[in-house]
Amino acid sequence: MTSLHITGDAAADELLSSDAFALLTGMLLDQQVPMETAFAGPEKIRERVGSIDPATIAGYEPDALVEVFRQTPAVHRYPGSMAGRVQALAAAVRDDWGGDAAAIWTQGDPDGAEVLKRLKALPGFGEQKAKIFLALLGKQCGLEAPGWRAAAGHYGEEGSHYSVADIVDPDSLTKVRATKQAAKAAAKAAK
Repeated sequence: MTSLHITGDAAADELLSSDAFALLTGMLLDQQVPMETAFAGPEKIRERVGSIDPATIAGYEPDALVEVFRQTPAVHRYPGSMAGRVQALAAAVRDDWGGDAAAIWTQGDPDGAEVLKRLKALPGFGEQKAKIFLALLGKQCGLEAPGWRAAAGHYGEEGSHYSVADIVDPDSLTKVRATKQAAKAAAKAAK
């Protein structure tokens, strides 16, 4: 995996770059909080639990995991629901993928459409989140699955600035933020 630069925190980015489940968890947390906060979440979990291993997280006492999410600084602004979602994701990776999150996009040499299907089957991953994560894998993590760009939709476009998949430095983060703000403004104007 390449070195990712999403959070602005070296330890958090290193964990995302070296641990597939941490990266998957960051993507899951990426809703209703800034991207940097979401993707820094796995490092906070690892620090507080002592591990980001799917089996460890899946087997953690649910109320205790909520407390892990609540500690300051909080992992997410909705600690209860997001702790449950992360735990469900961890259980799916443990039970369906032998604890190896990377198997979701590598096992059996899948094409882009199959990787997208596998991602959409995960708890908390709808169509858009799955496409963004697929684009992140293809653009920054060396995924070579045939057809990944097409399966990722517009998020897979070369040179785009639509999502976390396109953030490689502070300048690209600024461009992604501007694109998201313009899309929100257009959606609001269309109402």
